[in-house]
Amino acid sequence: QVQLVESGGGLVQAGGSLRLSCVASGRTLSRNAMAWFRQDPGKEREFVAAISWSGSSTTYADSVKGRFTISRDNAKNTVYLQMNSLKPEDTAVYYCAVRRYLGYSSSDVSTESFYNYWGQGTQVTVSS
Repeated sequence: QVQLVESGGGLVQAGGSLRLSCVASGRTLSRNAMAWFRQDPGKEREFVAAISWSGSSTTYADSVKGRFTISRDNAKNTVYLQMNSLKPEDTAVYYCAVRRYLGYSSSDVSTESFYNYWGQGTQVTVSS
């Protein structure tokens, strides 16, 4: 059984930065795509960023391009999301996701169904 635990969320002022972490346990996932999604209450969960197992391929939502950076440390089974220049509209619960199967498809990585394991989420609140 795979478990994902997110951390690093909190309250920050607009323009500030946060770094989210997600640690995977239960099996080695160093060759699996990982991603971040977010959900604001009353809204659909939306894609934020994804990364291939090697880190050579990354995909971002247009809303975060140039501000957020996804990275991973396979030795630690951990994926990170560095968030800079935060805006109030970035306020949401951020979820980590991992694909059970190998492969990275740029056209599919932004869909929830591409992933098999999900964390419980960490709250990010950006005040204006």
